[in-house]
Amino acid sequence: MDNLLVIDQLTYKRNMRVLLSDVSLTIPTGSIIGLLGDNGAGKTTLMRLIAGAATNYQGSIILDGEVDKTTIKGMVSFSEQLSGASNDARMGDLAKFYDSIYPEFSMTNFNLLAKNFDLNLKQKLSQLSKGMRRNFVISITLARRARLYLLDEPFDGIDSMKRKKIIENILTWMPDNASVIVSDHHVSDIANLLDQVIIIKDRTVVNQIAADKIREEYNQSIEEYYESFYKEENDND
Repeated sequence: MDNLLVIDQLTYKRNMRVLLSDVSLTIPTGSIIGLLGDNGAGKTTLMRLIAGAATNYQGSIILDGEVDKTTIKGMVSFSEQLSGASNDARMGDLAKFYDSIYPEFSMTNFNLLAKNFDLNLKQKLSQLSKGMRRNFVISITLARRARLYLLDEPFDGIDSMKRKKIIENILTWMPDNASVIVSDHHVSDIANLLDQVIIIKDRTVVNQIAADKIREEYNQSIEEYYESFYKEENDND
């Protein structure tokens, strides 16, 4: 299987503070990857760098052979879509805006996703519950025909039935030649989806491993395996 994304020796500093240090990883084409780590470990920062929302880093990010940041931006759909959007904006109008700026955005697909999530597109962002806002973000993100989807905490504030619907939509709308990186605190929510797991601790990648290897060779659940990286630290608290 070809690698869609290759990151090599990525280090990122802001305001003299190291936010990521010496991160290296590869993401195969057509895979779903779990990006796991405690709060502050660097998960969102890594996604922002891949998406081109943060720059001035050391090291390399190569997506489908491309290194140009503008080109990569057009190939990545990141769930941080609503940052900066007015709370008075209606969902339908925001979708039309994204359709106007992203050539790969499909209004047809968005409307199908919105219907599946029971979204009322006339509602303003200020009228949405946390869960409904998440559903809208997922709809916007998956409506783009991208090569790489970055879903940052997609299940936060969403009940179990809606989580299942999000998972169904990820599997249904993910193009065959695309990959998905999912960051989540609730590992059990996404465990059955995953092809691989990337674990971030102390602002660097400490392991990347196939999900089947965790289950078959280590005889552990993904959650147990992930928690083992923090167990010694927690035991010393």
